[in-house]
Amino acid sequence: MYKIVKKKSLNPTVTLMEIDAPLIAKKAEPGQFIILRVDENGERIPLTVAGYDREAGTVRIIFQIVGATTEKLNHLNEGDYIHDFVGPLGVPTHTDGLKKVCVVGGGVGCAIALPVAEKLHEIGCEVHSIVGFRNKDLVILEDEFKACSDKFILMTDDGSYGEKGFVTNKLQSLIDAGNKYDLVVAIGPVPMMKFVCEVTRPYGIKTLVSLNPIMIDGTGMCGGCRVNVGGEIKFACVDGPDFDGHLVNFADEA
Repeated sequence: MYKIVKKKSLNPTVTLMEIDAPLIAKKAEPGQFIILRVDENGERIPLTVAGYDREAGTVRIIFQIVGATTEKLNHLNEGDYIHDFVGPLGVPTHTDGLKKVCVVGGGVGCAIALPVAEKLHEIGCEVHSIVGFRNKDLVILEDEFKACSDKFILMTDDGSYGEKGFVTNKLQSLIDAGNKYDLVVAIGPVPMMKFVCEVTRPYGIKTLVSLNPIMIDGTGMCGGCRVNVGGEIKFACVDGPDFDGHLVNFADEA
């Protein structure tokens, strides 16, 4: 049993929780995920690690309330317990040796992009962060991104907050302005990641995408997260969830 030590609503459909899980906190890295069950009869769901505190022994998860399990999870409060909390799983995001990186997050995918940006900032990398949301009411983690970014841009589709437009438009303008990125990390809805890759492809800028949105049970047993990467079949939960976006056949994920 794993105790919920903090719960916070980030917007009407997105919740942050910090879970007492010292063994996972000790080893977790950005890009990895956990599998949880709310109770002994619950289904397994994978959630990407949204942060960790090794000293406190806690792991942060951020989830969108979209189905029965996340609804049930959201009904738990501080002091309640989650039945199963297993991890860390998946391959960590590679950050070594990077000097300048642009992190692009879309919607609730920003929860996954944040620990990557934080780790890059921690190792001395210059971090440019572009985050996008449909409107002001859906914005999450603004202050956290500002704290770990040398350049921070917030976009909304309708212009109700930050700059109006899409993250791809801003990424293109930063490249046009002469920014030379070692890597672009794109995390969000699959169509968004696809179009980020189309922006970076002509410049040969290596681009990582996180295919956690297509994971189902997180163990490779269901086969639901098969993805064609450079002509080879991979599993997002076992081989990823990070992949070279220029090699991913996004047509299979549409």
